[in-house]
Amino acid sequence: MADVLSLRLAVDDPLADDAELTLRHRTTADERRVALGTPGARVRDAALAISLAPLGLGPGRWDAYLTQDGRRTRLRSVDPGFSLDHLDAYALSRRALAYRAYRTRNGFLALKIDEVEPAAEVRAVWFREGRFEVTGLLAFTGLDDDESRHEARLALRRSGSGAELTAAATVQGVRFHAALSLCDVVDAAPDEPGTWEPVLQVDGLSEPLRLGSRLDDVDGKRRRLHYPAARIDGVPIRPRYTADDALMIEVGG
Repeated sequence: MADVLSLRLAVDDPLADDAELTLRHRTTADERRVALGTPGARVRDAALAISLAPLGLGPGRWDAYLTQDGRRTRLRSVDPGFSLDHLDAYALSRRALAYRAYRTRNGFLALKIDEVEPAAEVRAVWFREGRFEVTGLLAFTGLDDDESRHEARLALRRSGSGAELTAAATVQGVRFHAALSLCDVVDAAPDEPGTWEPVLQVDGLSEPLRLGSRLDDVDGKRRRLHYPAARIDGVPIRPRYTADDALMIEVGG
């Protein structure tokens, strides 16, 4: 999917010949301008498609303004700009930057641009029957969303040590399911609290994929999303998210 910002503008006064869309980086105040005016035409409604890649927008949040006749007005938006299906389809392509248009809390149009790399996007995680289980989809890998199967393994790596546990995983197209025994996790370090990082190793991909949850509108899952703990031989085990929304398994403590 192309990185194109599609807009339909409804303005009180016709667009002037010098009308521009201005994108301003919220932190650095860096700006990009795109001409909107049509010489000889003054329109009240306009449908626009703006290719973002040539603008050289860096990571961060960019606020949108309409500039004309020497005045700058921040653009309001009635569209939340959010669709889980759209985000899933967008994540099928291999890309280094991900662009997202959204409506701010105050009702203005803004862009959020993130650096991205191939990852395993978590859609469900649970403990049952003594196992850690997780399902989701592969994001930004370039793999096709079809019926093809890929050899894969789930690996849990203990932070600060060389300990690692692995188990077979199922990957069909870009959908994955994996499970690993919680008893094995406890037995690997029975008397030492710690955290384990889950990664998915998929045949054909050069690097293991970190498990996380970013393709939605819930930022800061570490504060907002809390899972109940399971107890294996008296040891509490709980999935949790890090500050950058990566999934971790917390054992003991």
